Amino acid sequence: MEKHRMFVNGEWIEAASGDTIPVLNPATEETAGFIPRGNAKEAELAVEAAAKAQKNWADLSPVKRAAYLKRVVRRISENKEHFVKLIVKEQGKPLNEAFGEVDGAIFLLEHAAEWALRIEGDVLPSERENEQILIMKVPHGVTLGITPWNYPLAVPARKIGPALVTGNTIVLKPHEATPLSALELTRMFELEGLPPGVLNVVTGTGEEIGAPLAASPKIDFITLTGSVRAGRSVYMNAARNIASVSLELGGKAPFIVMDDADVDSAVKHAVASRMANCGQVCICNERTYVHEAIYDEFVSKLAEAMRKLRVGNPLDPATQLGPKVSREELDKVHRMVRNAKEAGAEIVLGGEPLTGGPYDKGYWFPPTLITNVHQQMEIMREEVFGPVIPIMKFSHFEEAVSMANDSKYGLSAYLFTNNYRRIMQAIREIDFGEIFINRTGAESFHAFHGGYRNSGVHGDDGKYGIDAYLKKKTVYLNFSEP
Repeated sequence: MEKHRMFVNGEWIEAASGDTIPVLNPATEETAGFIPRGNAKEAELAVEAAAKAQKNWADLSPVKRAAYLKRVVRRISENKEHFVKLIVKEQGKPLNEAFGEVDGAIFLLEHAAEWALRIEGDVLPSERENEQILIMKVPHGVTLGITPWNYPLAVPARKIGPALVTGNTIVLKPHEATPLSALELTRMFELEGLPPGVLNVVTGTGEEIGAPLAASPKIDFITLTGSVRAGRSVYMNAARNIASVSLELGGKAPFIVMDDADVDSAVKHAVASRMANCGQVCICNERTYVHEAIYDEFVSKLAEAMRKLRVGNPLDPATQLGPKVSREELDKVHRMVRNAKEAGAEIVLGGEPLTGGPYDKGYWFPPTLITNVHQQMEIMREEVFGPVIPIMKFSHFEEAVSMANDSKYGLSAYLFTNNYRRIMQAIREIDFGEIFINRTGAESFHAFHGGYRNSGVHGDDGKYGIDAYLKKKTVYLNFSEP
């Protein structure tokens, strides 16, 4: 069983306590490895290393900083199957999705590298004679990146790339359930000779090492992708030092299907979006609203499509749905489905964890379709994060928009219709950070990914995502005196 280490100041270290955390394969429940159980001591070491390295790193030209990213991209591409198997082993997503995640990580690093010559400020005329005003964009300093378990390679790449190309150093804290891909990505940077302290990766729980990191007075910027609970904790810790934050949190995406939509297309997208990564995606359609005129047809076709999904060994190329990531997550989804049933919902398909035979080990939950739900049920209001589709009918467009907006979340929303007026009305009235019309995710990495309300503050990707890693410095350049 491999015992992994943390990467601090260019060296691989163990936790001073000697304690470790097992990383479990969600398909087999076998131990995939052990990671150090870091705490405030390792947090301080990592932050100190990042702070010490930051000035020299920022003094490099952006092109030289980007060169490290490009070389790491080459290494990932040359070792793609290795990364794929690592993702499957620690997170459980099927092979085709794991290949997609590796490709996504490559794209994210390439995209960040391309910004080397796009870090632009402004030159303004002054109201005074013989003076110009410069607005420069400069790195925050030390960045803390906290990443979730559902995309163990792509999300770390999403944080590391922008941080490094903009001149920040970074301390990365991957989720303790799926840290192996991030550690292997770090090894690629080490092999390329990244200066010590520029990238540091520490492991452990949120309470024991994440909280001390977020509360450190030497952390200048925090970027987190994770749960609302984690976001609140980080926000409160960051407030102690008025550190800048970017939080991409949970979602409860509404999926609206109008009576003029292509039903077959909408069904295909509903299944693909909800079942991707076993439903463990923040932009998945978490609640489906279908016009009453096509409701019966839609439910019938949706159930048929869901029954055909193959659940099983994620290493089998034919598998379409893998396991949940952990026992805790499996129990949470089961509890929410059971609560819905007790509240009067009808379980059309699935509803109970899979057991027996190939499902004796692992965390298996089947594709589950739920009808006879209402807007105030927990299943329609709280994030399920599993392969569960609760579905409601509605009578008119305004009703659907109202129910869609009736949520504490505001990340992604979907609308299927061919009515131009409704499309424009939806763009204006649906109060979400992302709106997908006649298609589902994934989002484009050169656009912008961010939500409203409990779904977060700021966000990732594109020029607006990169901009979060920079602060402004205003210079009044007066040349009146000789």
